[in-house]
Amino acid sequence: MSIARMKSRKHRDPLMAIVISVIVASILMVYPLSYNLSGWRPLFMLMIMLFWVLCQPTWCGIWFAFGTGIFMDLLLDAPLGLNALSFIIIAFLARFLTRERRILTFNNLWVIMGLAIVAYLLIIFFAQIMAGMQFSFARHWIPMLTSILVWPVIYYMLKKWRI
Repeated sequence: MSIARMKSRKHRDPLMAIVISVIVASILMVYPLSYNLSGWRPLFMLMIMLFWVLCQPTWCGIWFAFGTGIFMDLLLDAPLGLNALSFIIIAFLARFLTRERRILTFNNLWVIMGLAIVAYLLIIFFAQIMAGMQFSFARHWIPMLTSILVWPVIYYMLKKWRI
């Protein structure tokens, strides 16, 4: 490969994209919506976290998942560590199960995202049941579906920063 081609092929530094995407996801998570629409809100922070963990593994890993989980706990006034624990488990499993794959296609990432959202809801379910809190699957299945449907939009907005 010639030096001219190597210079023309610049690697983008994803730091600003990571920070901006987390800020936008946090705004979308807490933006006030009407009662009818708030039940349809996708899990933006989970999708952003998993995108960066899978598509930029050198920049974002388990500590990034922990940080975004704690940030989401503070944003949503959830029990401290609940989302952090679920984000860490999901990020670890996603990286562990995809370590053999060199190329993650859009369809692979979509399936992983769908499974991650289901795993997130199951972790939240078990944590709330163990804490003696009420958990309603009827309240959580709509955000699961909207998150799976919104994933292609998030992917195509951030795909230029993939490795």
